[in-house]
Amino acid sequence: MKINQSSLPFHPYILLLISILSVSISSIMIKSSDTPTSVAGMYRLYISVIIMLPFVPWKTLRSLEMNKKDWSTVFLAGLFLGLYFLCWMESLVYTSVASSMVILSLQPLFVMIGSYFIFRERTNILTILCLIAALLGSLIIAWGDIGVSREALIGDGLSLLGTILVSAYMLAGQKVSHKIDANLYSVIVFFLGGSVMLVYNLLNNITLIEYDSSDWTYFFLLAVIPTIFGQYIFNLLLKSIGATTVSVGIIGEPGLAIILAYLFLGETISIFQFIGGLITLLGMAGYFWTPSLTQTVSKDRSYS
Repeated sequence: MKINQSSLPFHPYILLLISILSVSISSIMIKSSDTPTSVAGMYRLYISVIIMLPFVPWKTLRSLEMNKKDWSTVFLAGLFLGLYFLCWMESLVYTSVASSMVILSLQPLFVMIGSYFIFRERTNILTILCLIAALLGSLIIAWGDIGVSREALIGDGLSLLGTILVSAYMLAGQKVSHKIDANLYSVIVFFLGGSVMLVYNLLNNITLIEYDSSDWTYFFLLAVIPTIFGQYIFNLLLKSIGATTVSVGIIGEPGLAIILAYLFLGETISIFQFIGGLITLLGMAGYFWTPSLTQTVSKDRSYS
């Protein structure tokens, strides 16, 4: 894929690395807090909106070539984001960081399928085989959780549902990325996503204000590190490298999160998680090698 980096301060892959490192911290922060995940997710997005508001180019609103269908796509993106945070953050209550994060690494598979039907993006057989390997690895992780507890399976299910939702969120973002500024888009979808969780909290009578100063610090850090330096940069990259490449890059998140969970939370890694995670990571790593391998084979044939 041709990379357009004219409007970016750094090379897209450098920004992708920064964003992956940032979102990898989120699971550790969530597991370390006792606040309701829906409240943490809501304030995470709302505080991000407040921080980003001064940097939104509101003057561009009049010049946007957005029709009703495009605005509907933005609305759906915000809805998907809010539901994703609800499912994924809640999954960490039931299952380990390792299981939740590696299942989340299936995102490229769903994005690739969506990209084929929405953008007509085609992939070669080697890429498909790599993603099938990743799916197999995640199934092994889920199978390992059968012997752990029923709660772990609930967590795995929530994580899988969250993966589907965030994949839809990425695809929706790519669809309108050439029509709307990333700052404006992020503020809108972050606000909508936070509102989804606000409604959830109100319907379930979850308190919104009775939290300690340490909890508010936690909400603020969630907004700055994994949201602005994570999710916002993902949105920024959708225009230059596309949803599929961004989602494949996120494969580094599970590995980093598992290592951080081991170091800071003392979580152990079962044999199923280790084997399944290894297969998943190898499958996704192969995704990056297949384009260069295909180009090499094509060059060799042209010289023969």
